Amino acid sequence: MNETAESELLCGAAMVDITPWRGVQLGGDIGRRRPAEFVNDPIHARALVLQSGEARICLLSLELIGASGEAVASVQQRAAERFGFVPESVMVHSLQIHSTPGLGFYLSPSPFIPPDAQWLREGDSEYTEWATDQIMSAIETAVEQLEPVTVSYASGIDARWAFNRRFVMRDGKVLTHPRNGDPRIRYAEGPMDPEVGVVCFTAEDLRVPAILLHYTCHPCHGYPHRYVSADWPGAWAEGVQAFCGADCVPLVINGLCGNIHHRNHLDAEQVDDYRLMGDGLTETAVTAIKRGMTQVAAPRLAWRAAHVRLPYRDIDSAVDWAREYLEQNPEPVWQDEQRVQCSWDWVHAVTLMALNESRRRDNGVFDCPLQVFRIGDIALVSFPGEPFVEGQLRLKVESPTYPTYAAHNCSNEPGYIPTQHAFPGGGYETEWGDLQPDALDAMVDAAAQALHEMFE
Repeated sequence: MNETAESELLCGAAMVDITPWRGVQLGGDIGRRRPAEFVNDPIHARALVLQSGEARICLLSLELIGASGEAVASVQQRAAERFGFVPESVMVHSLQIHSTPGLGFYLSPSPFIPPDAQWLREGDSEYTEWATDQIMSAIETAVEQLEPVTVSYASGIDARWAFNRRFVMRDGKVLTHPRNGDPRIRYAEGPMDPEVGVVCFTAEDLRVPAILLHYTCHPCHGYPHRYVSADWPGAWAEGVQAFCGADCVPLVINGLCGNIHHRNHLDAEQVDDYRLMGDGLTETAVTAIKRGMTQVAAPRLAWRAAHVRLPYRDIDSAVDWAREYLEQNPEPVWQDEQRVQCSWDWVHAVTLMALNESRRRDNGVFDCPLQVFRIGDIALVSFPGEPFVEGQLRLKVESPTYPTYAAHNCSNEPGYIPTQHAFPGGGYETEWGDLQPDALDAMVDAAAQALHEMFE
């Protein structure tokens, strides 16, 4: 852990364009070829650097589908070598936008994936190298622009845009994404988080060089199309920047949204548009700012890295199925002559074999990284993968400080992380996660403990 007592807080922020070129694979799908064909709106990497005394942290908000553990480690190590950060003090947060590429690869190299279909691994090596260089340039600019700031925060409530996407159906089973207004729906399995978080960094001349924005929802408006878009996080950032000034760098932090989506399946006539959502969140954030911000009196800066060892889930029977399936189908099973859509079963089998190899390599235990950051009264906790929102809600209740924000997808390693309650009902998310059903509880326990130690 690194921490300083109250002293002057310095802030620097920057954003750079990371829009891919034509042909780069867009992520957020399973086994579908989605080369980028045009740009609906550009995507960015945004960096916030904070320094107080000897303590320094860097928060990265990337308008990407995700980043592999290897890619995250590369960014952290390069930031350490070039700018003097401790690697664990750099948060690499991907917003999980389903109309953007990834940093690194979702799947490890596999003998089953042919050389001309490496896009099945959900990544692009040339784009990863270029985008990582762009991210370094954003950090460099942010470091160069460090200046004294004060910190203030506010919260709003907005339940118009995010909804739990898992529903208990008439037969008692859970269905992810039923059709809107399906009469077999009985009730939503879980809650959502309506909080809109706003943290302003204000310079001595009253400029706002940076602002943190927190909300919780899958950004999937661009799925499964072939255009690049920053979705609602980009639209929200654009709207808040218009209010705060062109020099302001807004960084969106997406919460634990493994089971949260912008589609309201209880409203058959919902108008589902990412720009409308961005405008609505801008309205809520601006209202919170105008209503009055709470200034942090003592902007103590601290960070702490925590690790919790979590068993991989038992997949022995599934691996037996995958091995037999791939023996019969060693080449990709295409659903069309153009080789655009690969069979979900084939992709699932390859994914299971990769998970089994990780399980063997790690002796059955996943070393789960968590990061906890303190900015005065404000806490930010990073999680890997796609945890369910219930973990975030519990963390807020148990946290010793307010506000407490969680960031998901700070490496996409373990996939979905449902609640224990979710597994008996089934559903898509329970099949595509790497960890045991109690993993989310263990993560939140570790994060809460780290918060209590930091804020004692």
